[in-house]
Amino acid sequence: MSVFRPAHTTTSMTRTPRRLVGAAVAVVAALALTACQDGTGLKDEGAAAVSTAPSAAPSAAPSANGATSTPQGAGTGTNGGVRTGTGPGNAKGPSEPAAEGKRVLCNGSNTTVTVQPVSRPLNHLLITVKNTGSKPCDLTYHPVLRFDEMQWAPAARKETQPQAVVSLAPGRSGYAAALLSAADGSGEGGTTGRRLTVAFQGMTPNSSGGASATPSLPAAGVHYDSSLTVGYWQQTVEDALGS
Repeated sequence: MSVFRPAHTTTSMTRTPRRLVGAAVAVVAALALTACQDGTGLKDEGAAAVSTAPSAAPSAAPSANGATSTPQGAGTGTNGGVRTGTGPGNAKGPSEPAAEGKRVLCNGSNTTVTVQPVSRPLNHLLITVKNTGSKPCDLTYHPVLRFDEMQWAPAARKETQPQAVVSLAPGRSGYAAALLSAADGSGEGGTTGRRLTVAFQGMTPNSSGGASATPSLPAAGVHYDSSLTVGYWQQTVEDALGS
């Protein structure tokens, strides 16, 4: 007895699953392509990873003389032409000039100094310092006075010390007053000064603040005695003279 076998049955059943698998692969590929194009971040798991992190900034390289060369803009900022950062590119040595706009000390190199005897209070000499520089300057403590070859320094009157350092903008003036002799005549060794040197102090008491000044005195000179004292720098004439 012969058995009836339909022709090509095995081949047809094999081809059908293969067609289904092929169609499924095509759908998945289309979905993956669409996802990549719309920015969802889906990608082929088999593809090599690509780094999107920004490259590191170039490191500082030593120059021929051993100094460190910093890439332009590294560690520093600008504010109207003034460096505001604190990175290596903004470091300054002690001998370098102050940055533009930075405060400096007032002294004989960036000011003009004048003196004038006043009638009130009695026996007082008014000292005026005008900032002739391009930067604000500070008048610290009190002037140190020396008439002619005087071998002693007049004491400062502590009661005249202000609450803050007197700072002068360019073109502005500060003041101090010297008591030349006691009104009751208690001073000793009265003499006439023909030449006056005004010295400036630094950031610590009795330290040098820079160049001194030698303002002109009246033709008759200035009389002083052992009671000579000096007041601290003040912002106004009234404060300097105590009026």
